[in-house]
Amino acid sequence: MKQLLPLADRPAIGHCVEGISSSGITDLVVVVGQGSDEVTAALQGLPVKIAVNRNLHSEMAESVRVGLRRIDPASTGVMVCLCDHPLISADTFRSIASVHLAEPEKILIPLYKGARGHPTLFPARLIRRVHEGMNLRQIITGADGNVRHIPVSDEGVVLDMDTMEDYRLVLEKMGGDAL
Repeated sequence: MKQLLPLADRPAIGHCVEGISSSGITDLVVVVGQGSDEVTAALQGLPVKIAVNRNLHSEMAESVRVGLRRIDPASTGVMVCLCDHPLISADTFRSIASVHLAEPEKILIPLYKGARGHPTLFPARLIRRVHEGMNLRQIITGADGNVRHIPVSDEGVVLDMDTMEDYRLVLEKMGGDAL
């Protein structure tokens, strides 16, 4: 499981949660798959709520649906963060959240050197469309000009760990040894 890949002193999921919580975001929900006891254990002591997606073969939208049930209903926006992007800085999370306060109706997507990255922040009213059967891409496509790309200098928004080569690159960027 890529969430548990070691990065320096802790698993990748720990780096992700640390970046988010260090930014001042306090309502963190981590969606894990059924049987993800090891991931849940890795999150012990971190400021997160755990939600379990029992559908092992579902799309990301199902995990978002599950996670939405655990967020504060007063939230004006939902930042969808991926566990395989562990190098996103707290400053990037803060920047996205700050833009959301100024433009609460916009879907916000970070842009690094012209490439779209993660996380994406959705207005709460739009993200709830997943309950109507829409996926995230459909929500973004149907947003009719309510999408804003935020230029960032944080390469972490585009560095994922989909392959072992990607993982080695992330380790290298952290200054660690590649496997």
